[in-house]
Amino acid sequence: MKAMILAAGKGTRVRPITYTIPKPMIPILQKPVMEFLVELLRQHGFNQIMVNVSHLAHEIESYFQDGQRFGVDIAYSFEGYIKDGELVGKALGSAGGIKRIQDFNPFFDDTFVVLCGDALIDLDLTAAVAWHRQKGAIATVIMKTVPKEEVSSYGVVVTDERDRIVAFQEKPSVEEALSNNINTGIYIFEPEIIDYIPSNQEYDIGSQLFPKLVEMGAPFYGLPMEFEWIDIGKVPDYWQAVRGVLNGTIKNVSIPGHERFPGIYTGLNVAVNWDRVNIQGPVYIGGMTKIEDGATIIGPTMIGPNCHICSGAVVDNCVIFEYSRLGSDVRLVDKLVFGRYCVDKTGTTIDLKAAALDWLITDSRQTDIQPRPLELKEIVSQTSL
Repeated sequence: MKAMILAAGKGTRVRPITYTIPKPMIPILQKPVMEFLVELLRQHGFNQIMVNVSHLAHEIESYFQDGQRFGVDIAYSFEGYIKDGELVGKALGSAGGIKRIQDFNPFFDDTFVVLCGDALIDLDLTAAVAWHRQKGAIATVIMKTVPKEEVSSYGVVVTDERDRIVAFQEKPSVEEALSNNINTGIYIFEPEIIDYIPSNQEYDIGSQLFPKLVEMGAPFYGLPMEFEWIDIGKVPDYWQAVRGVLNGTIKNVSIPGHERFPGIYTGLNVAVNWDRVNIQGPVYIGGMTKIEDGATIIGPTMIGPNCHICSGAVVDNCVIFEYSRLGSDVRLVDKLVFGRYCVDKTGTTIDLKAAALDWLITDSRQTDIQPRPLELKEIVSQTSL
């Protein structure tokens, strides 16, 4: 069976991570989110997977290659062009990407599934496809029911008593919402759907294709299902996903490494004297990371591989990406550290270099770091971190 993973977006709402990592490659405890999707598809018999790529396409292609090591076949459709010898991404939109593949050579010849590449899901795709076929649908949106007070964060799907979709509402207020069923970005299509997508132009599934289907009165259905769905479309979402894995509330993702003490997991060769640090789980510490005596780490916290946490540093409820060095007496609470950027859980970003704080938090591979006395303005900035 055939499927498509949408992986061409720039991921602007997950910056600064997506400056150098495409959104489908964002790691959930060292494993790219797209890898979970590939595994799910394989489990349900979808072994031919097309992936549209654009922004940082090489990162996705070099990791997954032809898919053989994941037990599937994968091919890529690049959206963009070459300028001065460099690849320039120019995404065609979620529907435009499907059309481009079919125009190149008809690939989708039977019922197929389309998944957005930025969510953790644990869904019975086999049951969903069977329901779709039973309805005689040309398109089915997999929906999830959320509490009424949360509808304003999502695209709302409105169905009639026969489950046919009659309207969409994009992030309506609680008072205006006509439903509490939301669009999860998981779709089941028949090949005929592609006839309604124009060629060689940017075209979106949610905002353009679906309204057209409603207007036509096409056999277009919404299926509410109970399943685990963790969207990582924004930095706060990603934050919650990592916390959920560490806390055990997300069941389909296991914590990697070895459990050294209850709730404390490590990768290979972590350098730490356990008797001289204060570590309170749940915590994951990546391989080849050094934790100096006197450091404090309070969970839920993820520290990536090859990091260096200096003596006196405090890391509380944080996500620290690989090759980060946290200087002595730095106190991080509710922060995400990615390269030269420090982000709070609302998504507000500090460029450490621009703020002249890159000597407090820097690359662990840098060997010439010299501590210097703090000026008053820097003491204030350090405290605010």
